[in-house]
Amino acid sequence: MKSKYTVLDMFSGAGGLSEGFFQRGFKFVSHVEKDTHARNSLETRAIYHALRNSNNEEIYRDYIFGSFSRKEFIQRYNELDLPPTGLFQGEISESNEEAVMKEIKTHLDVIDSDSVDVIIGGPPCQAYSVAGRGRKPKQMKDDPRNYLYRRYTSFLETFKPEVFVFENVLGLRSAIDGTVYSNLNEEVAKLGYKTEAHILNAKNFSVLQDRRRIIFIGWKNEHNLSYPEFPENLSRKFSVSTLFKDLPFLQAGEGTEQATKYSKSFSRSSKYLRMFKIREKNDVLIQHKARIHNKTDLEIYRQVINKWNCEKRRLKYSELDPDFQTHRNKSSFLDRFKVVDGKSYSHAILAHIAKDGHHFIHPDINQLRSLTVREAARIQSFPDNYKFEGHRTSQYAQVGNAVPPLMARGIAIEIEKMLKEIL
Repeated sequence: MKSKYTVLDMFSGAGGLSEGFFQRGFKFVSHVEKDTHARNSLETRAIYHALRNSNNEEIYRDYIFGSFSRKEFIQRYNELDLPPTGLFQGEISESNEEAVMKEIKTHLDVIDSDSVDVIIGGPPCQAYSVAGRGRKPKQMKDDPRNYLYRRYTSFLETFKPEVFVFENVLGLRSAIDGTVYSNLNEEVAKLGYKTEAHILNAKNFSVLQDRRRIIFIGWKNEHNLSYPEFPENLSRKFSVSTLFKDLPFLQAGEGTEQATKYSKSFSRSSKYLRMFKIREKNDVLIQHKARIHNKTDLEIYRQVINKWNCEKRRLKYSELDPDFQTHRNKSSFLDRFKVVDGKSYSHAILAHIAKDGHHFIHPDINQLRSLTVREAARIQSFPDNYKFEGHRTSQYAQVGNAVPPLMARGIAIEIEKMLKEIL
């Protein structure tokens, strides 16, 4: 049995899926991501894991505390002579994929490995989104991102992993009249893989969020494997409100991006946060700054929070006081303003949170605002010491686009079991 299994991460984003595999001790060959800020977040996190594994975590803590710049942080890491992170930044296309593959093969030699055991990832989901197709049907149908799955299958063909994980939104099944889904299955089968696709919900992986995704898991035909049976959810007795109780009270525009104190000590924080290592003993709070909202939005927030907290009902846009109905369209997209359910699971945190926050309103009427980056990250199950690089709009998008790390960890555990059977 191999001591460490190697993994290649495609379309990595800020690293939610990677995080689950990092936590299980997988050895990363490379990560491939085109967005600069997401790539930087993932690089920062990859360095964190390398520092932690080499007993140099204090360098990361000093960076989180703001003791030095990111440039100096990377410089200090490089001075330790630890393996490079192997990140490739850029969009993969038919014209450049061969060059990218060559770089990855070079990095395999650097980390002293001769093969890729697992490929994970999923192309950008916007092209497969049912909502996106509804808004711009012609544009979405012609979107070249619809065909990025072919870049994924090209890497399968070249690196021939024993197992792969392909994640995406449910809309993948119906994209371009179902041809994307059927073509993906056919191409993978031609490459010699048995594949199953199941719809999995993040809340069944102890994430406090109702978030359904389609997860393909494939393995080489010669292996006697089957789709994993994932264990029972451990978080049913917890609610979203438990995620927020140790966070400082904020109103619109308040808070800070920098390191600051929690409102409660570690021992008095939620059992959920401690059980699933969202918050650890020596953590500091970062990226907990609330957006500024105008008076009209604040009054709308007040109305929708009241309706939700008192009647457990979503207030439709057409039901707002007429003075606040500024949009001409009053017949569709009526859930423009949506409160996070503090007493149960949150609805899905999406990249749309980067735009205005109206769909992700804090349930506490006394705070009267949308979620901070850290609150959204906690709902997604990111550890508090996970730093998102770039401006705040990008941070929100990175959080919303990510696979919840607890879900990723649950998948990684089962992939590890599969590999132990065959390697």
